[in-house]
Amino acid sequence: MTAQLQFRNLTLGYDRHPAVHHLDGAVETGALMAVVGPNGAGKSTLFKGVVGTIKPFAGRIDRNGVSPQDIAYLPQVAEIDRTFPINVYDMVAMGLWRMKGLFGSIGAKDRDTVERAIAAVGLTGFEPRAIGTLSGGQMQRMLFARLLLQDARVIVLDEPFNAIDAKTAADLLALVRQWHAEKRTVLAALHDIELVKANFPETLLLAREPVAWGATADVLTPENIIKARHMCEAFDEHAEACVVAA
Repeated sequence: MTAQLQFRNLTLGYDRHPAVHHLDGAVETGALMAVVGPNGAGKSTLFKGVVGTIKPFAGRIDRNGVSPQDIAYLPQVAEIDRTFPINVYDMVAMGLWRMKGLFGSIGAKDRDTVERAIAAVGLTGFEPRAIGTLSGGQMQRMLFARLLLQDARVIVLDEPFNAIDAKTAADLLALVRQWHAEKRTVLAALHDIELVKANFPETLLLAREPVAWGATADVLTPENIIKARHMCEAFDEHAEACVVAA
């Protein structure tokens, strides 16, 4: 298989303070991979680097034919402005922007596509609802519908199942499995270790630096999990970006 994403001595962070150090490795095309680690491990930072919203301090990400615009990204729900005056239908329809452009018109066929995406996540009838009135699970269903419309080769999910009910989590996980079956490359930051073990064949355990990366059963050992926690606890938040000695 060929690599969809290649991390080459990648260091990412903010204001010259690194949050992910010296990451090397490849995500194969069609991979279903979890990124796991304690709070503050750098998972969200890594994903922002993958989608191109932050630039590396050092090293690089090779996307191998996929531009950042071709990557579908689901940020954490906390990053969504729920006070923005938009309804469910229009929010989902924004998933068409890559094909239509920011100001492109939506025709009858597009409207059918939007309705099918809304139905696929179980939100038929919610189209006129303001997004601020949705529950956490309904909000996440809506965001998954928008991802469906993006029809991307690479899908990046930041805590997609956090703080939602079990039925919603199961329904959305079924969509993730569908994407995997379609040979799309899916990366998901997750906290639920048992969910990862049951559904994600590959895992990157991150603690600012890579702790382990490979088959999930080999990565998520008690020893590795304890090591990751200790590494995050010992990390200096004020350290400057560093380099690896040759």
